[in-house]
Amino acid sequence: MTGTVSRLFGLGVGLCAGFLAQGAMAACLLGMVDQSPLLHFAAASSRVDGVPARHVRVTYIGHSSFLIQTPGGASAVTDYNGIHIPSFSPDIVTMNNSHDSHYTDAPDRNIRHVLAGWSEKIGAGMAKHDVRFKDLRVFNVPTNIGEYGDPAGNGNSIFVFEISGLCIAHLGHLHHVLTRKQLLDLGRIDVLFVPVDGGMTISHPEALAIIKQIEPRLVFPMHFGFFGAPDAFFDIAKEFYAIRSEKGSTLLVSRKTLPKSTEIRFLQGGGF
Repeated sequence: MTGTVSRLFGLGVGLCAGFLAQGAMAACLLGMVDQSPLLHFAAASSRVDGVPARHVRVTYIGHSSFLIQTPGGASAVTDYNGIHIPSFSPDIVTMNNSHDSHYTDAPDRNIRHVLAGWSEKIGAGMAKHDVRFKDLRVFNVPTNIGEYGDPAGNGNSIFVFEISGLCIAHLGHLHHVLTRKQLLDLGRIDVLFVPVDGGMTISHPEALAIIKQIEPRLVFPMHFGFFGAPDAFFDIAKEFYAIRSEKGSTLLVSRKTLPKSTEIRFLQGGGF
């Protein structure tokens, strides 16, 4: 296992170095939050539902679902499945198509934007989203999923949430380390939601390799409870990163409070 971790971790280092050497304009560097002075002022001067200006509230609901709330009053839920849901209708939800625990065919009708990580139209290509609502921008980067060992190229997306000068990425039901193009499409990522089940999605060594590829400042584990996770993941990850367990399911995040180097934060909640 240690040899596998080292090889995949090295792969992450190599791809990350290649990505940085290109000096490309990152997708999540010049988005809505940085470009619009009016929206930037509105977000900086507001405080909705207890979310301070220039902060993001992250709440782990369960399985792969997180609630993201902004100072401007926007809200989003990741991998919305109709089961792990907040007490109100969010503005934006994202879904992936690997299992029905990551999507629903009957989303709340009060949701403004339902973003599927796959394209249901034959020949339509990959799903493509870039939604702006209040002080929140959400876009996707398509990836592959695997069904019974066979690659499927139209079932999962990494969704990126841009707000308060932060770029937050949710890997969904990812099944592979990322390509150079996917890293370029993601851009700079500060906060990363990573599945750590170790078998249904990516292996623990692959999860560590992806973290190294992206190099976020904060990592939130999700999709745990299978095969001894998250403890099995933590046993490997602690060799490379600091791990901190929060007392609750909610955390306020801002650019000023980000750790200097990558840190794994465990939020209380439901892994299944």
